[in-house]
Amino acid sequence: MGIFKKRKKSIGLALGGGAVLGAAHIGVLRALKEHDITVDFVSGTSIGAFVAAFVAAGKTWEEIEEIAKELKWLDISGISLSQMGLLSNKKMGKLLKETLGDITFEKANIPAAMIATDIVNGEKVILKEGDMASAVMASTCIPGIFEPVKREGRLLVDGGVLENVPITPLQDFGAERIIAVDLISHHHVKEPDNIVEVLLNTFDFMITNASKTYTDQAHILLTPDLSGASRVDTDQTPELIEIGYEAAQRVLSDASR
Repeated sequence: MGIFKKRKKSIGLALGGGAVLGAAHIGVLRALKEHDITVDFVSGTSIGAFVAAFVAAGKTWEEIEEIAKELKWLDISGISLSQMGLLSNKKMGKLLKETLGDITFEKANIPAAMIATDIVNGEKVILKEGDMASAVMASTCIPGIFEPVKREGRLLVDGGVLENVPITPLQDFGAERIIAVDLISHHHVKEPDNIVEVLLNTFDFMITNASKTYTDQAHILLTPDLSGASRVDTDQTPELIEIGYEAAQRVLSDASR
């Protein structure tokens, strides 16, 4: 293909949703670095938005890996007192602010965008201005599990409902080449053990078909084989990072020829 040997073109990176499977994104970032591929724009949906925030802030894959390996489910969620969700992801917002400071999209190293869904009218909402932490919280708010996030007069939930692999924001930015990471195309759900896994499985079924509409528009599509992985077990983070790395290495090596 030689897609990266031609005249330098702007590159956008779309990081898809997939709960804990998002650790695979870090392996992708490592492979991009080793291939000397610089990302000019980044977009994220759900856990992809979480990783995208660190990329936009200029964090290296090693720094993101260090944070991810120490992260546990309870570190980013807490019991919700709301009737709209079992859990709250306010801890995630707090973690981002502790790690990145009060970062805004305007102060980011590169242009970034996160996708959320307006749970009142079903509209896709592309967040690319103002406070980044609240945008990530909105994009990662899986319906039924996390209580919706209020932002800019809207009640927002996970962007995966409408665009789990966020291609369109990169097109809006003018990216000439788009690398997309789809975490769920090879993920097979297992029999659920609790209500959280029931809701996650339901969410998986809902977004799988919707993803293809957008992933077909990527110039390079990375689909790590995460079929045996859990959506909630953070102990598997090192393995997920390695799977993401190996998948990206194979595809990017071919693309660089």
